[in-house]
Amino acid sequence: MDIVFAISEIEELVKTGGLADVGKALPLALKSLGENITIVMPYYKTLKEQLDLPEYGENHTLFTEGRVYHFQIKHLQWHGIPIYFIDAPDFFMRDGLYSDAFDAFEDNGERFSFFSGAVLHALKALAIKPHIIHCHDWHTAMLPFLLTNDKTGYFFGTKTVFTIHNAAFQGVHKLDAIPFLRHHADIGSQVHGGYINMLQSGIEFANKITTVSPNYARELLTDLGSHGLHERLVRRKDDLSGILNGCDYTQWNPQTDSFLPENYSVDNLHAKQSCKIALQHKSGLPENTDVPLIGMVCRLTDQKGFGYILPILDDLIAHNVQMVIVGTGDPKVCMDLGEFAQQHPSQFAFINGFSSEHAHLVEAGADFFLMPSQFEPCGLNQMYSLAYGTIPIVRSVGGLKDTVLDSTSSEHRTGFVFDEPSPSALLSCIRRALLAYYEDRGAFRAMQIRGMNTRFTWEAAAENYRTLYQNMMS
Repeated sequence: MDIVFAISEIEELVKTGGLADVGKALPLALKSLGENITIVMPYYKTLKEQLDLPEYGENHTLFTEGRVYHFQIKHLQWHGIPIYFIDAPDFFMRDGLYSDAFDAFEDNGERFSFFSGAVLHALKALAIKPHIIHCHDWHTAMLPFLLTNDKTGYFFGTKTVFTIHNAAFQGVHKLDAIPFLRHHADIGSQVHGGYINMLQSGIEFANKITTVSPNYARELLTDLGSHGLHERLVRRKDDLSGILNGCDYTQWNPQTDSFLPENYSVDNLHAKQSCKIALQHKSGLPENTDVPLIGMVCRLTDQKGFGYILPILDDLIAHNVQMVIVGTGDPKVCMDLGEFAQQHPSQFAFINGFSSEHAHLVEAGADFFLMPSQFEPCGLNQMYSLAYGTIPIVRSVGGLKDTVLDSTSSEHRTGFVFDEPSPSALLSCIRRALLAYYEDRGAFRAMQIRGMNTRFTWEAAAENYRTLYQNMMS
């Protein structure tokens, strides 16, 4: 099949979050299955600085009522996959992808509505007529609407898949701020109180809707889990499916990880202790392999569960435990964590920043990895943790519920899971994990090995997507 990915970022080229990981891994996995993949994405300033690609073909023009949009197409052959970049300097020649250092760009609605239209125009200009156009998140959510209302007939037979990576980000903009759409003959049905919700439009017009884990697909059918879009999603529930993201085990493998002081494996788990000592040293904590060490690497936001973490820190360090948190984000959370680290330097470390080295060292050196998220569409760190023999402590939401098994029988457990969104429930779960650490080191080691033998591959995800595509075309 001929499949086009319309996406706003790709890991290795440009990245702000987990969307880019999917943007790299899923097309490569589909290509390995023999599918014909093409990618279209914006030509950001950072890409021009890295690649400085020549023009590909002629200049292009899009017309809407009262405005003309000029752009060029750039081309890159990337791991055997052609990527076509939409080069529109007025929209994409900026220091950030979606925001500057402080705020989101006010014209994001216009920028990415134009991008969606430019993708369709580019495909016509390049004589690419795909079986499937796979759109990702609100940045490309208007594409199914524009394709449905395309009057040329060029895309007759082309189907659209729309993947929701995080329903919290919906692309809500005033129609008056989107000249590209403002005069579209069919836009009226998408306007509510003068605003367009782009994610909602993607849900309404795509042929099929997917999200990044089976449990998150179920949560999207609820008011809380969908961030208010559940009525639309319930109407499309027969077209909604959850396909679990994979993990890139070439980057996250303790046997080959170049960031680690000593590599280790299921057969040589003792070497993990060297990583623990290195993490303690780098974080300024006393070097002691016998004390349980809890690690956390994330954005410092409410979504990641700091409303549950901060109230229990005093109770937590009453135990014989160490904790390392690495991340940036909410200034108030940063301040609270920094003050707590100053007050308890022998048990608690906070690193306000991010580096790949520290992230890999936390995954390898910690005994437990903490992810008490309010919501987590898929999550990757729990997969990394399992691969590194670091036991996840997670809340039972989204992909965390799909990937971490907390069985009543310790013979099947790979981590510790709590349900109730409260500080006390988190504290009880951590205490249960610490008890397992101290009570039976043999059983704890078996749990580590069980996690290290667990795999969530992009090959499996690609097989599921290919089945979805084939069913759509049959």
